[in-house]
Amino acid sequence: MKNDIHPSTYRDVVFEDLASGAQFLIGSTVHTTETTKFEGKEYPKLVVEISSKSHPFYTGEERTLDKAGRVERFKQRASKKSGK
Repeated sequence: MKNDIHPSTYRDVVFEDLASGAQFLIGSTVHTTETTKFEGKEYPKLVVEISSKSHPFYTGEERTLDKAGRVERFKQRASKKSGK
């Protein structure tokens, strides 16, 4: 890697997946206030909602949404409002 091409805030950061609990050690300039132990060392930590360990595209899991229930609830709300 070339010297002096990264900003001064560049360092190793642990990204923790909120959905799966997986942790990744990645070089980043992101600002964090939390720290965590990773493989025996202390690193800054950033919590993310979803990563490749929990995203359906990468895991192959299928997640279905209750679309029919949502439509029915919307129709019920709409009919209550139009009736008033």
